[in-house]
Amino acid sequence: MKIIECVPNFSEGRNLEKIEIIKKSVSGINNVKMLSIEPDADYNRVVVTLAGDENGIVEGAIAVSKAAAEEIDMRAHKGEHPRLGAIDVVPFVPVKDVTMEECVKISELYGERIARELSVPVYLYEYSARKKERQNLANIRQGEYEGLEEKLKSPEWFPDYGEAKFNPKTGAIVTGARFFLVAYNVNIKSTDVKYAKEIAEILRESGRPKRDENGNIVKIEGKTVKEAGRLKCVKGMGVSLEKYNITQISMNLTNFNITPIHVAFEEVKKEAERLGVEVNGSEIVGLVPLAALIDSGKFYAEGKTLDEKSYVEIAIDKLGLSNLNYFNPKEKIIDYMI
Repeated sequence: MKIIECVPNFSEGRNLEKIEIIKKSVSGINNVKMLSIEPDADYNRVVVTLAGDENGIVEGAIAVSKAAAEEIDMRAHKGEHPRLGAIDVVPFVPVKDVTMEECVKISELYGERIARELSVPVYLYEYSARKKERQNLANIRQGEYEGLEEKLKSPEWFPDYGEAKFNPKTGAIVTGARFFLVAYNVNIKSTDVKYAKEIAEILRESGRPKRDENGNIVKIEGKTVKEAGRLKCVKGMGVSLEKYNITQISMNLTNFNITPIHVAFEEVKKEAERLGVEVNGSEIVGLVPLAALIDSGKFYAEGKTLDEKSYVEIAIDKLGLSNLNYFNPKEKIIDYMI
């Protein structure tokens, strides 16, 4: 059986009644299963993980998207995380016996249907992108929801599906096919977000603006000169997490084979020590592939040959994955959920 993962991110992390309605929307749909639903009040965002075959995953994604569109009003939304709309991003990920090309077709089917059924502009990104500048989600999100109405007036940003017409309640949707993304946050024991922001800028692949000896941003012909970041396939930003009285480096590891979880964690620790702040564990938002944790377990095992369970336990311990909330492998590792 083909297995595709879909990870919709919705702009609601505080109203539990609305989140429950989104959760129940997939009940009764054949060949799709909701694996997890993780709200975050500070980000004001909920990450849903679905898995199913090529038919079930589309119907499930449509169902949760419609529920989210009904329940969420972007005109009243505020939160730490960048977002373009109520149904911010809906990626499709090949898991078993399915190709990336097939997931591209699935994202196109979803995009065409949801644009028509909700009267909302839809953009394609990552492997589904039809324009180079739309491959990167951050480029599409520039200006966020607040700048979307003006953005839609530019022919450069006409949507891939739907009309170039601003939907004030729902905003816009980004969908596409991508490699398995690990949403990974490292905790900093400081309420001052400047440390988390500096570390994120140093490590993320896109880097940060170059500055001269006086601290001024360097520009050439009006364009900001960038210093490349240290870690490939890593996106990152510094954010406050008020409920725990800490800050975080919030990262997306877009290819954990290129930059593994433990590499990101150790590099954050290195920079935190340089800045005089302390790292207090980390967390994985949504699900994670078993292979990613075994890789980290082997790193921390320092050459010892262990069984699968032991590698996972070492990774959880050394990465501090249970420092904020208990990390249950049976509920967080996608291989154990399907």
